[in-house]
Amino acid sequence: MAYRTAIVIFDEVEVLDFAGPFEVFSVTGRRRKLEPFDVYTVAERLEPVSARNGLSVNPRYSFANCPPPDILVVPGGYGTRREMKNPMMLEWVAKVAPSCELVLSVCTGALVLGAAGLLDQRQATTHFMAFDELRAVAPHATVREDRRIVDNGNIVLSAGVSAGIDMSLHVVARLLGAEVARETARYMEYEGNWERATKDSD
Repeated sequence: MAYRTAIVIFDEVEVLDFAGPFEVFSVTGRRRKLEPFDVYTVAERLEPVSARNGLSVNPRYSFANCPPPDILVVPGGYGTRREMKNPMMLEWVAKVAPSCELVLSVCTGALVLGAAGLLDQRQATTHFMAFDELRAVAPHATVREDRRIVDNGNIVLSAGVSAGIDMSLHVVARLLGAEVARETARYMEYEGNWERATKDSD
């Protein structure tokens, strides 16, 4: 059975923050004709989302009709400064997170998790330009400036933008094995240091 993987999108979401994980989880297992992840986008409303630099994206689901995810991905971008104060976003994330096997954040998506109360007594990271913002919104979290990936078990966070690809490959390795993750990276012709980042997160 495929892991239902919901990627939240919103106005001014950073494109690679959501598209990187979307690509990783979507292509995993493709060479073996497997589909271990059912990946879909979700937004507050079923309306086009204007991502960074004007990219228009149509969410597949709204908060109201989204299938319960096994994996929740919260990306970052300038829009998180609004979403971290958006009651609809925070209530939905706080509602679905406890039943997820994994909750992931990319970049300043960590600000949304912090505002939703999910980072208390946990380690966290975000984009290097947002460390102070993360400390302010999640004062009971330990912000790790030295980690590209922070793995708390059920909550995994990554640093900025491209780090979301590393984190997604890390999650693939956790769930399906390192060789499947390497195969996915090869398929994508991705040469990042995700394995080193994974070891650093241990």
